[in-house]
Amino acid sequence: MEQIKKLKIVNDLGLHARSAARIVELAKQYKSRLYLKKDGHEEVDGSSILSILTLACPKGTEVEARAVGEDSEELIKRLSHLFKNRFDESK
Repeated sequence: MEQIKKLKIVNDLGLHARSAARIVELAKQYKSRLYLKKDGHEEVDGSSILSILTLACPKGTEVEARAVGEDSEELIKRLSHLFKNRFDESK
């Protein structure tokens, strides 16, 4: 099963090490594989902090998340919630 969703980065600091770590932490809770991409560039592994950071995403950037596997729907749902809540950061 595959789920794809576009997500916008709304926190002031953009996608930085702490927020990337939150994504990796979430991705590792699921059997599905997570991939992220920006602006039509090549996908990166959503379970690798360094891969996520190579996307260089400031505030306002839209990324495409793709999850592949049996629990992909739940993974995308929780990932979307994480983005909407600014990675649990105050700004």
